[in-house]
Amino acid sequence: MPQTLRPGEPAPTLVRPGVLRSSIEVEPLTCTLGAEISGVSLADAARDDDLFAEIKSLLLRHKVLFLRDQDITRAEHVLFARRFGELEDHPVAGSDPEHPGLVRIYKELDSPAEHYENALHTDGTWRENPSMGAVLRCVESPPVGGDTIWVDMVEAYNRLPEHIRTQIEDLRARHSIEATFGAVLPEEKRHALKALFPDAEHPVVRTHPETGEKILFVNAFTTHFVNYHTPQNVRFGQDYAPGANLLLNYLISQAAVPEYQVRFRWRKNSVAIWDNRSTQHYAVQDYWPAVRKMERAGIVGGRPI
Repeated sequence: MPQTLRPGEPAPTLVRPGVLRSSIEVEPLTCTLGAEISGVSLADAARDDDLFAEIKSLLLRHKVLFLRDQDITRAEHVLFARRFGELEDHPVAGSDPEHPGLVRIYKELDSPAEHYENALHTDGTWRENPSMGAVLRCVESPPVGGDTIWVDMVEAYNRLPEHIRTQIEDLRARHSIEATFGAVLPEEKRHALKALFPDAEHPVVRTHPETGEKILFVNAFTTHFVNYHTPQNVRFGQDYAPGANLLLNYLISQAAVPEYQVRFRWRKNSVAIWDNRSTQHYAVQDYWPAVRKMERAGIVGGRPI
C-alpha cells in the first residue's frame, strides 16, 4: 500500500542504505521541485543497478532532474529510459525508426506551426495509462530561449484551500486527445483517432503509487468533470455548467503559479528526467528563427488511482 503523507511533508527517499555514491553531486533548484545532478553518466547508470537506484530515488524526491554534458548515443538514451519501464510510441509525433519509443521533437525553420508543447500539460493523460515519466535530451539548442518549465502538482494540491480539497476529493474528469492533437484533423481522421484513444477518465486528485503523495491531476488535456452534477454541487440545473467550468478552470490555473515552478535553460547534451505523475511542463517557444531539436523517451505508466 502506498504511504500517505501529510500536506507539505517531503516524499521519502526510497533507496537502500549504502547505495548513495559520493561522486554524484545534487543541487536542489527550489524547495520542492527540481535538482541538477552532476558526476554521473546516464550511459553508466543504464548498466549499473545501484547507480540507477540512486537516480530513481532522487527523482522521487525532486520530481525532475537535470544533467549537463550527457554525450550519449540514442541507444544509450533508450537503454537508460527502459530501466524505468517499457517505452511508448506517440500516435501523432511518431518515433525514431531505429529506436522505437524515442520521439524526435525537432522544431526547424520549415516546421509547421503548432502549439502543443507550449501549454501546461502532463504527457498522455488522454491514455487510460498515462506516461510514468520521460527522459528528454537536447540535441540542438537555440542560442537563447527555448527553456522548459516544470510544475510541482503535489505542492499545487497541498496549497489548495481546505474546502476546495474537500470538494474535489472524489471528483473525476475526462481527458481527450481528440480535442487537442486531433482538433486540426479532418473530421474522419479526428473520429478515427478518438476510436483508437477514447477519452480517458481519471481522478482529479490522484495518489502517487510510490510516495503516497496526493497530486492535483488536471491539465490542458482535461475537458470536463464527469460526476460534478450532484445535490451537493448543483442547487438548480443552471448551476451545473458555470459551477463545473469555473472550478475546473481554477484547478487548471494552479499550474501557472510561479511558486510551484522551476525553469531550465537547455544546452546541447542537457538531459531532463521527470516524473510525469506528479508534474506538468511547458516548452517555451520563444526562439524563432533559431532551431531546437529534442529527443524524448516516454515511459509507460499505470492507471491513476
